[in-house]
Amino acid sequence: MKGNGLLMRNRLLPLFVWIFGFLLLWEAVSWLLLNVMETPLAQSKLPYVHEVMATLWQYKGTLLKEGGATFGSAGVGFLLGAAAGIVLAVLMSISKIVEKLTFPYAIASQMIPILGLAPIIYGIVRDDQISRIIISGYITFFPVSLNMLRGLRSVDLSALELMHSYAAKPWAVYWKLRLPAALPGLFSGLKIAAPLAVTGAILVELMGAQHGIGVIMLRNLYYGPSHTYMFWSTVIVGALLGIVSYWLMSLVERAVAPWQPEFRPKGGSR
Repeated sequence: MKGNGLLMRNRLLPLFVWIFGFLLLWEAVSWLLLNVMETPLAQSKLPYVHEVMATLWQYKGTLLKEGGATFGSAGVGFLLGAAAGIVLAVLMSISKIVEKLTFPYAIASQMIPILGLAPIIYGIVRDDQISRIIISGYITFFPVSLNMLRGLRSVDLSALELMHSYAAKPWAVYWKLRLPAALPGLFSGLKIAAPLAVTGAILVELMGAQHGIGVIMLRNLYYGPSHTYMFWSTVIVGALLGIVSYWLMSLVERAVAPWQPEFRPKGGSR
């Protein structure tokens, strides 16, 4: 128990030092721009961090409500995209024909810029919530399928031969060997995709949605310097949503695949 407390302190202390140092540097540069360099619209370029924090607190109800709308839609899209990516990865690992037929299209789909695709989807669907779900799922699909496929094929050949020597059924090979081996790769893809799904949802909201953190962000950007602190508050909330999504995936990974080296108390050794 004492060891765990020391471990947590050793991990959290550098994080708090970095955060405090970053905020201090931010405040100092903002003061320099405003009072020493007398930069025009200095607070629009880099506002005082304490003013942004005060705005965050003052409008916490609105920001939580709109941030929740963004996070909810991004979460649904993320789950749908992850499920589709996992299914496709399993099918590609089973059949070379499926891989040859689908993988080139999956790669080609990633060549389309999200910035161009989002208004197209929004123009077709004309529903901001469905559009957010589609774009979030679209962004999630590829990194999950690619990392899952790599994990499924990373199985130790000697273990695979052992399963075959016992005449194990194909489903047993997948359930007991390939899927556990694919979990680290799967969660790598999920941790990459989760913040991207939030970014995709915000991008759709900038196209003219009714609700979401991107709507407030765009509205306050139009209002100009008088709404600088609110605009920066929405940017921070958007960043926090991405961090929270990554953190949630890390928690799930720790619960589902706790045998990985980074989760062991002594690192790589068991």
